[in-house]
Amino acid sequence: MILVVGGAGYIGSHMLKVLREAGETHLVFDNFEQGHEPALQGSPAHRGDLRNPEDLQKVFEEHPDIDVVMHFAAYIAVGESVKEPGRYFKNNTVAVLGLMDAMRAAGVNKLVFSSTAAIFGEPQYVPIDENHPKNPTSPYGDSKLMVEKMLDAYDVAHDFKSVCLRYFNACGADPDAQIGEDHDPETHLIPVAILAAMGKRPPLTVFGTDYETNDGTCVRDYIHVLDLAQAHLLAVRHLRNQGDSRRYNLGNGQGFTVNEVIRAVERTTGKEVPHDAGPRRPGDPAKLIASAEKIRSEWNWRPSYPNLDDIVAHAWHWHRTHPNGFAGETLGAVGVETP
Repeated sequence: MILVVGGAGYIGSHMLKVLREAGETHLVFDNFEQGHEPALQGSPAHRGDLRNPEDLQKVFEEHPDIDVVMHFAAYIAVGESVKEPGRYFKNNTVAVLGLMDAMRAAGVNKLVFSSTAAIFGEPQYVPIDENHPKNPTSPYGDSKLMVEKMLDAYDVAHDFKSVCLRYFNACGADPDAQIGEDHDPETHLIPVAILAAMGKRPPLTVFGTDYETNDGTCVRDYIHVLDLAQAHLLAVRHLRNQGDSRRYNLGNGQGFTVNEVIRAVERTTGKEVPHDAGPRRPGDPAKLIASAEKIRSEWNWRPSYPNLDDIVAHAWHWHRTHPNGFAGETLGAVGVETP
């Protein structure tokens, strides 16, 4: 059984869809602080907090068939991490250490960890490969890199195997629009642009128009959330086949400017995206583009949705059919166990 920590969140809930379609037995572990019960869509869940050792002990005791764990339970707002670093280190680093120790106590030694491109900091070259220097510029990036280092040490000391998948810009939604992206507050560009076009939020701000890019705005690598999920499924199968620990970057290998994303949203929605120009944000690199050649060559992973218009169309389909997000939706889990 796969334990999906943070399975009620954006990426976690799309992982659940992939697991259901693959016939993989799984259980969600979530405190629903930021996740949504309707996003579970039939997957069983255990309500618990990663920062509470008793909750972790209970889920492993009640489900001795757990053999692999996936972690999707991080706080992800870079700006917030600068203002509240302690909150990020406690949740993103210390709590994961507690999870690793709970896993070892239960005889489970396989973890698929959601890492991030933020571990690299200011890029020295693009596209960014796995060997790029790692110098995070935020507590968020630090909190994730610390976990990667902990996992390396646990592998040496305890034969604890892990796959760390370093996301670039996760985006898109289930093409069937059963689940999608519903953060509060929303900070990701594609949903922010869609919500602005729908008149559900103020005009978005384009932070910096004088970068050395083709239109002066930042370039980012956008990777569909279901493509991320498929890479996680490959990671589970690799670990179950007694594979060694791996580290992979996940992206499309192509970049789009902020203005190009705005135009894609306007093409897809048929609506104008109101936006204003603002100053650069400190620490925003001009370009962040991934090299995913390593996972392509070693696992034959390929994005199924590399086209920006397809990514935006899936996100738009979700927001159009769920104008209030998951609010008011019925419970989507088979049942939520409460400690």
